[in-house]
Amino acid sequence: MTATAGGAAVASSTRERVRAALAGLAHREIEARDGMAAVEVARDVLAAALRRLRDAAGFEAVTFVTAVDRRPAVPRFEVVHQLYSVAHRDRVRVQTRVAEEDPAVPSCVEVWPGAAFMERECFDLLGIVFTGHPGLKRLMMPEDYRYHPLRKEFPQQGIEPDRHYREWDEARRRTWRPEE
Repeated sequence: MTATAGGAAVASSTRERVRAALAGLAHREIEARDGMAAVEVARDVLAAALRRLRDAAGFEAVTFVTAVDRRPAVPRFEVVHQLYSVAHRDRVRVQTRVAEEDPAVPSCVEVWPGAAFMERECFDLLGIVFTGHPGLKRLMMPEDYRYHPLRKEFPQQGIEPDRHYREWDEARRRTWRPEE
């Protein structure tokens, strides 16, 4: 199908493929401001929805995995997967709301191995746990850092940034051995 003014025909085709792929699976279509096809699914069907979108709708790549802190909304977090179809040259956004008390969703690394670092970044900066991730650990912050810098309650000036970094760096240097 060719694009029309504003890409309406392309978006319609994308939505039809997404709808067909998710048939029988609980989901809600979202009217995104940017016109991209978007759906919301519950955490318990997220893994199945992502796999179906890859296998039945042709979204063979994940372009990003991230989350949004919607505080004070309940549930607080919104995990966002954006998928791309090379063959159809279109995208779909998949959103999943998760509660602050249990900020966890299934990992999609088995479906798209390239999502590993995106999930680690989301875990590091927002505290979203990706169950089943083969190596979920901090990516940018020190392992023992107790905070998540992209959460809304994180102070703009940071939390003990210089002292914590200096302690981490000093400990790292004590064990570092230059190649001889």
